[in-house]
Amino acid sequence: MENHFPIRRILDENGNIVSPEYKEKLSENLAKEFYKQMIRIRIFDRKAISLQRQGRIGTYAPFEGQEASQVGTAAALEPNDWMFPTYRDHGAAMTFGHSLRNILLFWNGRNEGCIPPGGKKIFPPGIPIATQIPHAAGAAFAERKKGTSNAAIAYFGDGATSEGDFHEGLNFASVFKAPVVFFNQNNQYAISVPIHKQMNSKTIAQKALAYDIPGVRIDGNDIFIVYFETLKALERARNGEGPTLIEAVTWRYGAHTTADDPSKYRDQADSINRRQETDPILRLERWMKNEGIHDEKWVQAAEDEATAEVDQAVAEMENYPPADPAVIFDYVFEEPTWQIQQQKEEYLKLIRGGK
Repeated sequence: MENHFPIRRILDENGNIVSPEYKEKLSENLAKEFYKQMIRIRIFDRKAISLQRQGRIGTYAPFEGQEASQVGTAAALEPNDWMFPTYRDHGAAMTFGHSLRNILLFWNGRNEGCIPPGGKKIFPPGIPIATQIPHAAGAAFAERKKGTSNAAIAYFGDGATSEGDFHEGLNFASVFKAPVVFFNQNNQYAISVPIHKQMNSKTIAQKALAYDIPGVRIDGNDIFIVYFETLKALERARNGEGPTLIEAVTWRYGAHTTADDPSKYRDQADSINRRQETDPILRLERWMKNEGIHDEKWVQAAEDEATAEVDQAVAEMENYPPADPAVIFDYVFEEPTWQIQQQKEEYLKLIRGGK
């Protein structure tokens, strides 16, 4: 079955074009925008890990290594589309216009972090595995019923494809031709479980066959193929042809979260080798050098700009007004029950030192 779903790519690991039909579509402006966004979200990711290690935010889910999959998909969306991310897709959310401050607030345990900027349809990050997939199918179906051209994208990992919500979401979207793209980032580990131990299917793309929708397998570290295949799937969705399942084969360099030790379940030398061979930023950089459009001064300026933006977001997060602990009780029901009111009073008394 793997042969029926070969991995599609435009660039090989050395930045050479292996799909010449795309050559005329690749431009300096497109490459530089992609490169800038991937640098931006990688700087954010590394900063967030540092903040967690310093105790300035809570447990954090890194995505380094998956930048092409996140930037390439988000760049393909239209402003009024829906985004349904997981806890690892803040790079995609940033690219789509989410507030960096709010993303940091989310990782600092603040509900305000789930609120996107006005007009942006970015769902709160899905923490339970695969639950955002039926949500995306439903939102897309609602857009179709309203007669808009808006579409939705749902992100999920390889482990999510073993959950019931994955199958329910795909089945619903298939039956009702919902304009949704199901985007799987197959980083080959469901926390500590390698993909060959959590499913017997040779590919994730082949799971589309059960729902009679297109299934595509792509190199998730090649931002050009990610972008153009996502565009194609979104166009199909907007034309009333229904959903597409895209499997982007990629890799996360670090831990599942900062509470995890990946050296316990995989050889970290593999990640070191992949940084040199298949890194998404390095691949695009190699193509730019091949084309004679790579500029070290421009790269440094992009890095400096991103660093300043991230530092500003950190400052805004840390200067944000303190949380009111009462809100965890106030919004359980429209009218608090006596038990909740009693719990609230006891808790507030406790944190005030018994007063």
